Amino acid sequence: MTKDTGFFAEFKQFIARGNVMDMAVGVIIGGAFGKISTSLVNDIIMPLVSMLTGGVDFSQWKWVLKEAVLNAAGEVETAAVSVNFGTFLATILDFIIIAFAVFCMIKTINRMHRKKEEAPAAPPAPPEPSKEEILLTEIRDLLKEQH
Repeated sequence: MTKDTGFFAEFKQFIARGNVMDMAVGVIIGGAFGKISTSLVNDIIMPLVSMLTGGVDFSQWKWVLKEAVLNAAGEVETAAVSVNFGTFLATILDFIIIAFAVFCMIKTINRMHRKKEEAPAAPPAPPEPSKEEILLTEIRDLLKEQH
């Protein structure tokens, strides 16, 4: 029983850390960004590519390996077997857009960290005078008082 108690205690400590919450927020925002990126690819970029390729719907690009089998009523008995490379290309483009956005974000964060490091530090405090300098200053002040 001690193993389970230690394991669960360790798990509880892991969950309570701030890093886990930061990671959870990152995953949620990443999921939302993924939806935006997918919409950009499917709704904006792919129609433009389709227009450039003669109006062919890019997501419909596929190699049909086996045609669908229809019955006498025209209903599909056996679905077609195909390699949907248009959808695959759209997914690759989606990945490239997300990777580029993450790259830009990390580049910006690194630049901000470098600027913080390169910021001029406050000038160091002047060194304290040595015992000899203090003694000489006292002697000088005493001599000034005498004259």
